[in-house]
Amino acid sequence: MLVVTRFRVEESDAAAFRLALEDARAALADRPGHLSGTAGRNLDDPTLWTLVTVWEHVGAYRRALSAYDVKMRAVPLLSRAIDEPSAYEPVEPGTDLNRAGARSIG
Repeated sequence: MLVVTRFRVEESDAAAFRLALEDARAALADRPGHLSGTAGRNLDDPTLWTLVTVWEHVGAYRRALSAYDVKMRAVPLLSRAIDEPSAYEPVEPGTDLNRAGARSIG
C-alpha cells in the first residue's frame, strides 16, 4: 500500500520542516512492514511538500503509527498534513481493486 501525505509549509519554516520530515521518515522506516519512503518538494510551488511511504499492507502502516517511537518522532509532523485521504492501493495490471464500503470479517 502507498501512503501519500502532503504538507503546506511556509518558506520561512522550510529548513526546520525538512529536518522534522527526515526524522519522521527515519522513524517510519524502522517499523516492520515498511518497504520504502521518499520525501519531496514540489518544483512549481516550493511550499508544497510530500512524504510517500510504501508498506507491505495497511495493517503494517497502522501498527507503525501506534509505535511509541513513531508517536514521538513522526506523528507531530504528520498532524501538520493537508486534510485529505492519504492511503492508496497499488494498481497493477490484472489485479482486483478494493471496493468502497463495509467489509465482512467472517
